[in-house]
Amino acid sequence: MADQKNVKEVDLGSGSVGKLLFSLALPAISAQVINVLYNMVDRMYIGHLPDVGANALTGVGVTFPIIMAISAFAALVSMGGAPRASIMLGKGRRDEAEKILGNCTTALIAVSLVLTAVIQIFGQRILLTFGASGDTIEYAWSYMQIYSIGTIFVQLALGLNAFINAQGYARTGMLTVLIGAVCNIILDPILMFVLHMGVRGAALATIISQGISAAFVVTFLVSGKSYLKIRIPCLKVEKSVLMPAIALGAAPFVMQFTESILNICFNTSLQRYGGDIAVGSMTICSSVMQFSLLPLMGMCQGAQPIISFNYGARKIHRVDSAFRLLLITCLGYATVLWAVAMFIPHVFTGIFTQDQALTGYAVWALRIYMAASLMFGAQIACQQTFISLGDSKTSLFLALLRKVFLLIPLIYLLPRFFENKVMAVFMAEPIADAVAVCTTVALFVVSFRKLKRELGG
Repeated sequence: MADQKNVKEVDLGSGSVGKLLFSLALPAISAQVINVLYNMVDRMYIGHLPDVGANALTGVGVTFPIIMAISAFAALVSMGGAPRASIMLGKGRRDEAEKILGNCTTALIAVSLVLTAVIQIFGQRILLTFGASGDTIEYAWSYMQIYSIGTIFVQLALGLNAFINAQGYARTGMLTVLIGAVCNIILDPILMFVLHMGVRGAALATIISQGISAAFVVTFLVSGKSYLKIRIPCLKVEKSVLMPAIALGAAPFVMQFTESILNICFNTSLQRYGGDIAVGSMTICSSVMQFSLLPLMGMCQGAQPIISFNYGARKIHRVDSAFRLLLITCLGYATVLWAVAMFIPHVFTGIFTQDQALTGYAVWALRIYMAASLMFGAQIACQQTFISLGDSKTSLFLALLRKVFLLIPLIYLLPRFFENKVMAVFMAEPIADAVAVCTTVALFVVSFRKLKRELGG
């Protein structure tokens, strides 16, 4: 690893685990928070459009499941490929790590072309299925029609950035996201208000910004600044290289893709029981939850190269130290977010709307929706550590447990037992969270003890 140490920002195999974790995690958290701005800034501006803000916000909220699905396919390829590349680096097998990077690059491009075609052909029909109404479909399709054209930029920017972070280049990973977010913040008001493009302007600003991020990421990974490089011979897909990455990426894919399905379930149920105002409140709740989870994912993203590299190098004591610090930090952050949502929810709702009716409804809904979110730090830390250790089966089961086995059935079952059916739909979230956290922690304790015995920890 001597040659690698000369070009890397950090040495993953030595030094203080605490300092190393935070040196990687703080830029990763910053990048995740900045990444939220892509959608949140759009929603902030859209919610304040004169006369049509509430309907426009609800319409764009209906596009969220498709946007999450696009991100999920990036995770399917990269969030399995990046940890495997880190493990190979820990074993000193750089050539294999670069094969993984090259194969994943080809897969991201192929996926983006298919997704763009599907959305352009079937997008309007999909949005109506997802909960758009006659009053909101105009805004939903105006946004999605343009956004989908930039799918290849989203895939490359999100997918390949994971390989930058996996090498320990956390500051560079943050910079790639920051460039795009700043462009988005500048372009949004210009295109929406100065050029009077409205919702279409918000979508155009986003894909231009993602395109700039994608160009930065690709340029870095083909340059001499990156230890792992995109090389033309490695772009040829090999089943033995790509499929293990896809298998490991299945868990984060399920987590994000089922988020898309969940939004459909929530939106259609809430449209049935509460109408557009309930769907608009769900848009705000899901945005707040997204803000809550992505910084946690940033912390896990910072821990991932440490855990994966040292697992590959069989340094179990460093894996143990990194996980414990990750768990404590995630639990602390989740508790703070929970307290804000419970006691001063107007801090969140005021960001998205000034409409009094929507604000009152969203405050009530948010307190129910995030009631168990203080426990979620443990869920994220344990589940992401399973992925960092290359345990695809357990991580996939846990991803399916919370959303597919628990949350989706509860969305439809609980309204049968409560008079206030809208409240029952929102209650599905905290109930599923509590059961999933307890199961995840129990499985992790058993699995990690077994791993420590195997590696002599």
